[in-house]
Amino acid sequence: MQQRLTIPGLGENIAHAKVVRVLVAVGDAIQPEQSLLELEAGKATLEVPAPAAGSVAQLLVKEGDEVDVGQAFLVLDTEAEETEAKRPDKPEKPVEPAPEKPEPEESAPEPEKSESSKPEPPPKRSAERHVPAAPSVRRFAREIGIEVDTVEGTGPHGRVSLDDVKRHARERNRRQAEGLRASVPALPDFARWGGVRREPMSAIRRATAEHLAVAWNQIPHVTHFESADITQLEALRKKYADRAAAQGGKLTMAVMVVKIVAEALKKFPKFNASIDVAKREIVFKDYLNIGIAVATERGLLVPVLRDVGRKNMAQLAAEIDAVAKRCREGNIAPADLEGGTFTVTNLGAIGGSYFTPIVNYPEVAILGLGRASRQAVPNARDELEIRTILPLSLSYDHRLIDGAEAARFARWVAEAIEEPFLLALEGTA
Repeated sequence: MQQRLTIPGLGENIAHAKVVRVLVAVGDAIQPEQSLLELEAGKATLEVPAPAAGSVAQLLVKEGDEVDVGQAFLVLDTEAEETEAKRPDKPEKPVEPAPEKPEPEESAPEPEKSESSKPEPPPKRSAERHVPAAPSVRRFAREIGIEVDTVEGTGPHGRVSLDDVKRHARERNRRQAEGLRASVPALPDFARWGGVRREPMSAIRRATAEHLAVAWNQIPHVTHFESADITQLEALRKKYADRAAAQGGKLTMAVMVVKIVAEALKKFPKFNASIDVAKREIVFKDYLNIGIAVATERGLLVPVLRDVGRKNMAQLAAEIDAVAKRCREGNIAPADLEGGTFTVTNLGAIGGSYFTPIVNYPEVAILGLGRASRQAVPNARDELEIRTILPLSLSYDHRLIDGAEAARFARWVAEAIEEPFLLALEGTA
């Protein structure tokens, strides 16, 4: 039998991808889980595995093609035994009658009362709609954020398949994208004033543009500026840099600030939250996953460091080095870019001082680090001293965070930078 393979779900709110490499050819023998395609999806690269053994009968895409989630990309000749084993014929028999049984139970007594009572069961079923679907289909729908009972099934008795869920997700994402594009005014004809040239946006640049448009439209941004004297912390960084290097990482100021921010988030949990507008609730997270902005030749990526509060600076230094390398080599996976609760972005190595970073939606705050500089600062005796000053820029969602709260958060971070002992004194486990 022949099976049409489709592009699987690629991650939250990712509807499109670019085919970077086709890893098989027509006639190739395929083993289960063998990689078939390499895709660039959003800001990540990933491979699409084969669901079953067989041989490639037809390729429906080529390198450079833009593909949608749910789109067919390959026709696979599968063995009859494997196809039969994977067909849900046997479970369908006990599953299909299940939604039909309640109907006689609810509607059987109804005709005895009156004819007008007959139409009542359908509204009840629509309000509590429960479509037939295999457990694997329900699990897949949950993973990509789809309520399976809202999907129209194309199988027997309205049974929902994986392809139905993928089609539903693709249509939903397309409607959202069209809604954003509809609000964009048309461009003028630039060629009227001189020569122009066009080039397609890369997948990373397109994903960045769409995500930042959502963040800017959804979040009322305010940026609070602070400065921190890093003279003492910089001395400690140089003193212990070799120890961190021995564990595989480079101890930078950004690494140390990430650890300090993790401690700050424990004391100020509102900065580690999100807003659920639909339910009018604040979602407080009991985990600390901090995203770090990494500049690459393909564009800006924000990989996420997990459970930062439980890791020491040497561990964070090694992890940041490793994840930054994967970003620059193009080997970052979609899962590495998801689940962040707060973001730190560092422009200090490039230049500049204060700036206004955009909050990484659905987070509610982001901390920007500028370039540290040597400045003359008065000490307690009113004498000028040359100190190293780090500019801090904290952008936040004003729907949740007030200016006074932002000032207290930024000041705590600055004091922890200036007095490293404060982490041991006021930090939590």
